Amino acid sequence: MTEPTKPPVFCEKYCVVCKGARAGNPICNVLQRLELMIMGKAGCFWGKARTRYYGVTPDQKIPEEFYTKNIRK
Repeated sequence: MTEPTKPPVFCEKYCVVCKGARAGNPICNVLQRLELMIMGKAGCFWGKARTRYYGVTPDQKIPEEFYTKNIRK
């Protein structure tokens, strides 16, 4: 798992399913919805780390205010 002070990059940048679903790919969207139903609201453990760090579930984009308010460095 990731350290609480470091951003979880796998779900955000490398996961084919999550990255594709957030980009609007319909096949990835179906796969991600299935994953969220099976694994829970936050998804896999990379998704859970992303939810803890950014405050949004894997199917949501990171809010712009996260970057503008410099919540974490």
